[in-house]
Amino acid sequence: MKKALRFGLALCLALSLAVPAAAEYKATMKLASTQSMEHPYMIGAKQFADLIKERTNGRIEIKLYPSNQLGKGEREMTEGIQQGAIDLLVTSTGPLGGFSPSINILDFPFLFRDNAHVDLVLDGPIGRKLLDDFEKANIKALAFWENGFRHLTNNKVSVKKVDDAKGLKIRTMENKVHLAAWKAAGLNPTPMAWGEVYTALQQRVIDGQENPVAVYYASKFWDVQKHFSLTAHVYSPSPFLMSKKTFDAMPKPDQELFVKTAYEVAKFQRKVNRDAEEDKLKEIASKGVTVVRDVDRESFKKAMSPIYDQFSDQFAKSDIEAIMNAK
Repeated sequence: MKKALRFGLALCLALSLAVPAAAEYKATMKLASTQSMEHPYMIGAKQFADLIKERTNGRIEIKLYPSNQLGKGEREMTEGIQQGAIDLLVTSTGPLGGFSPSINILDFPFLFRDNAHVDLVLDGPIGRKLLDDFEKANIKALAFWENGFRHLTNNKVSVKKVDDAKGLKIRTMENKVHLAAWKAAGLNPTPMAWGEVYTALQQRVIDGQENPVAVYYASKFWDVQKHFSLTAHVYSPSPFLMSKKTFDAMPKPDQELFVKTAYEVAKFQRKVNRDAEEDKLKEIASKGVTVVRDVDRESFKKAMSPIYDQFSDQFAKSDIEAIMNAK
């Protein structure tokens, strides 16, 4: 009798130990972006995927889908994240105000002094609060990666001051703050899905666009844009988003691993982007592009400044000042 009891207890123990092993979480996830594998977005994405695979012993595999493979643009892919059709996304803030309005505060022109200021704000409590706000839209925002400081390019005129750019028809993101800033500066901003931009520039439907160095470089815009002005008018962060449905399905240790790894890769991804910028500018210049370094940024800053009052009913002055004055 005792022998049978001992056998029964041993069997129960064995079965109880076997249950977690059988139920061990495994997944294959999709990570999307508008950009090519050469862009820092996808360099960061590959690093993230490799680390997650290594740190979960292969339980979680992340497949990469660059260059709009999972959608026509950032808005459509963000909707895919919201619905759970896409698991992970690296995106600009362009369309994100429609999902989490508070994120638009980062799109004000000349908000950040330099890269050190960016890192202080986005990796601190202000950044964390902005990321947490996405949960209201059924999106888990893991960390801030980066696109970088944005610059104006066009194929008509060498732009050194804001008056040089007046009247240019430029592609912008679908972002109300950006649109208002360019209108205040006297340009004609035109929202357009990223996948349409190169052809629109090629066919002269638009005169120019504005983006960080890495985007211009990865897109090989030197064939359609011969004037590159280092305006640094807006810093463009890139929230690394995850489907809340996918996130909530993971056990807590894996959730913590994803957040920790996303922050870790944020530092790596930003460094990759920043370290390569000067070499990319030199190569862009070698393609026959006029790179204007001595831009009168104060003229742009002054022209765009009225939009701070324009959006005062949506963004508290104290919140903007908290970002500007962070040290």
